[in-house]
Amino acid sequence: MAAGEEGGQARQIDRAREPAVAARRRKPQGWKCMPFIIANETFEKAASFGVAANLTTYLVKRFSIGQLQATNITNIFFATLNLTPLLGAFISDSYLGRFKTLAYGCFATLLGILGVTLTASLPALKPAICNQTSQLGGHCNSPSTLQLGVLYLSLGLLTIGGGAIRPCSLPFGVDQFDQTDEKSRKGLNSYYNWYYATSTAALVFSMTVLIYIQTNISWAIGFGIPTFFMFFAIIIFFAGARFYVHVPPEGSIFTGIAQVFVASFKKRGLNLPCSRDISEQELMLYNPPTRGIRIFRLPLTSQFRFLNKGAIMRDGDINDDGSARNSWELCSIQQIEEAKCLIRIVPICFSGILCFVALAQQFTFIILQAFTMDCHLGPHFEIPAGSVTSISLIALTVFIPIYDQIMVPLVRKLTGLEGGITLLQRQGVGLVISPISMVVAGLVEHKRRDSALSNGGISSMTVLWLAPQLVLMGIAEAFNAVGQIEFYNKQFPEHMQTLAGSLLFCTIAGANYVSTALAKITTKVTARNGNTSWLTENINNGKLDYYYYFIAILGVLNFFYFLVCSHYYQYKVMSFHAEESIKTHAKEAAATEIEIVTSAPSK
Repeated sequence: MAAGEEGGQARQIDRAREPAVAARRRKPQGWKCMPFIIANETFEKAASFGVAANLTTYLVKRFSIGQLQATNITNIFFATLNLTPLLGAFISDSYLGRFKTLAYGCFATLLGILGVTLTASLPALKPAICNQTSQLGGHCNSPSTLQLGVLYLSLGLLTIGGGAIRPCSLPFGVDQFDQTDEKSRKGLNSYYNWYYATSTAALVFSMTVLIYIQTNISWAIGFGIPTFFMFFAIIIFFAGARFYVHVPPEGSIFTGIAQVFVASFKKRGLNLPCSRDISEQELMLYNPPTRGIRIFRLPLTSQFRFLNKGAIMRDGDINDDGSARNSWELCSIQQIEEAKCLIRIVPICFSGILCFVALAQQFTFIILQAFTMDCHLGPHFEIPAGSVTSISLIALTVFIPIYDQIMVPLVRKLTGLEGGITLLQRQGVGLVISPISMVVAGLVEHKRRDSALSNGGISSMTVLWLAPQLVLMGIAEAFNAVGQIEFYNKQFPEHMQTLAGSLLFCTIAGANYVSTALAKITTKVTARNGNTSWLTENINNGKLDYYYYFIAILGVLNFFYFLVCSHYYQYKVMSFHAEESIKTHAKEAAATEIEIVTSAPSK
């Protein structure tokens, strides 16, 4: 009788598991899902960036916040917005999965945009309007605690939503393609193209049309449109829910990395096998089969060899089935090499921070410069100050196909490399152009300030004088930022692709935090002994050009740091049998469950 009850319970458990198994084995629908996912990303991007891109102008013009404080708030907001994807990637991979993470992120973003819209609409949540003369004289009423509280809460919700959406949106689309099918893989390439094309179009729309409406028509309408966009994005996202494949969470990658360091430390007194040949040493260490088809075996390397001690096998370390008895005392060679990949990449990642410090100026001080310049294009049209930075985005968009279709084939003939130059060389070119853009910015600012001081505070120079530095910034981003994306996705282990996608955002976050710190330190240091600070509330009274030159000098020093890191960097390699392993795993996947490689190409 007991046996019958146990059998019945087992059948009940099996039936309970069937929906989950079916969900895992559901055939990916490919392009059936793409209209929903791409439309969601497009409207979400237009909505969130439609608020963030013009934040400095909103804080100064409508919230009567001082220029330096507004610059710091914008830097901190963008820094936090770009740092939270790291947490979002961790939560998605460890607990929620990409679908739930995206869903929660969309609702948080909607609430954040709605909150900002209310600060522009409700009289109780916005300060009294202050004219430009009062602003320059510092006589405007400061926003109340309630008004600032609602604004900061709304920006906080935007950072939470961005942290959930950014690392998951592109990989979730990749999940919908069966990479064991050749036709589906071709569809995946088209998905990448459409994803970036529509995202770029959304950014251009936000930085032109939405900013024009906000600045020249109404802040309430200008923020209300993104609110509607975000609401529409959520409806579209859930409309396609019946088609989606949900890849379950795979566990935290950080746990495996921590286990490598702990196991290596515990075995620090042991000696590695005496063989000089690293391939022979590999045979003497713990090296079980890799987990699933997404993880291709990495061979043992001699760099950071002290970590190899974590794979030394002692009596009692191995269970009868070949698994490790305690993962905090015995790690596989695969785990160790994955940890080494992260150690090698982090120093390169730091070099990108100062590159983005230069690029971050286009959303802060460059907008403040535009306030004091002639923004007219012809007698009837005036460019909003916040839209000036779209020049950088346009330069980036135009340069990438030129680089990909013209420059790469030409350089490939000289170097023999598939990409024309290596991944690190591409980043290095961006690091060279970045300080050059700051030198150009300094020269233009010197001319602008002289013109403004001789014309009552408003320069007669056209705002298009800012175009050369913005074009250089766009080209620097095309080399360094896009190079970073490609570098992370190719050099990170396959199951760390979500982390790879969030690492660029972390670099941008670090740049914004560094930019905030530099501005505060520069203001304090240069104002000593009664001197006028380089950075003042009225930029006509300061020395903003000196600040740009200072960032350029830091960029040059950062380039030499990058050269040192590049010299010692070892590119990730796969074992000789990796290609055959991929083919074998692809055949196995057709009979088991779906595993998707969540890799993202360069923009």
